[in-house]
Amino acid sequence: MVAVENLINQFNAVSLKEMDNVKLMNRVDTKFVCSVEQLPAILNNISDKYKVLEINEQRIMYYRTKYYDTRDFKMYNEHQNGKLNRYKVRERKYIISGLNFFEIKFKNNKRRTLKSRIVKSDNYSDFSNKEIDFLNYKSPFSSDELELKLYNTFQRITLTNQIERVTIDFGIEFSNGNGSKGYLPALAIVEVKQSKFSINSDVVKVLKKHQIHPCSFSKYCIGTALVYPNLKSNRFKSKLLMINKLSA
Repeated sequence: MVAVENLINQFNAVSLKEMDNVKLMNRVDTKFVCSVEQLPAILNNISDKYKVLEINEQRIMYYRTKYYDTRDFKMYNEHQNGKLNRYKVRERKYIISGLNFFEIKFKNNKRRTLKSRIVKSDNYSDFSNKEIDFLNYKSPFSSDELELKLYNTFQRITLTNQIERVTIDFGIEFSNGNGSKGYLPALAIVEVKQSKFSINSDVVKVLKKHQIHPCSFSKYCIGTALVYPNLKSNRFKSKLLMINKLSA
């Protein structure tokens, strides 16, 4: 990853406060999956088009995510069955900044992502009253039916050009807390977040140049399929085969 670190130092920096101007909480997300080895070439091609998020002199950020689901994995199964109007409930900690959010993501039938979040209280191992109210208001799920199902860690580079956000995730790991783990060391996920998808995006053009095409990819669903192998995962088989190919 030395090459990636050197390349992102060529980007101009943007602060977290400046990044807030491109929150895009109601957006279209387009994901692209590639190998970590392809990242240097991609970054080199867009270094003059985007700024990189920098916090405390760090440009590669560490994230820790906890995903919640019902006892019978209703949210996972709805995705596996191709249902639109679906939810994800998670807690995400931004290690370098120290921020911790409780988040609900809703993917509607127009394939738009609506994300809502509140600050997560570190004083509660379970849901606080504020988080319970948030769940009731923003989702069809109650705190009583949700269980912690998946732990996820990864590293992220965040880019912006004041119109869109681009996140690049790698070093992805999963655990179910019961000893079952999954690793995706060779995989990188590039996600372009826009108010409306545009093929004129500079990074989309570069990805196309490198023959990297849009590919739906849910870290929650892939991680769950990896660490709970008894769950049905037909919809994700092509992604799991791709992961094996990249890891070979």
